[in-house]
Amino acid sequence: MTEDRNPTAAEQLKGSIKEALGKLTGDAAIEAEGRRQKREARADKAVPRRDGPARD
Repeated sequence: MTEDRNPTAAEQLKGSIKEALGKLTGDAAIEAEGRRQKREARADKAVPRRDGPARD
């Protein structure tokens, strides 16, 4: 089985592909969805994740 080692990069790539397809086909909804997906992936990357136990 292949493990997705960088889900943020994968989401950005998928967003870029959707955006490009939207531009090529003239589908504004797909283009906007791709931009949204890329924006969300960048936001996820900017937020530090805490995988350990919560500390008070």
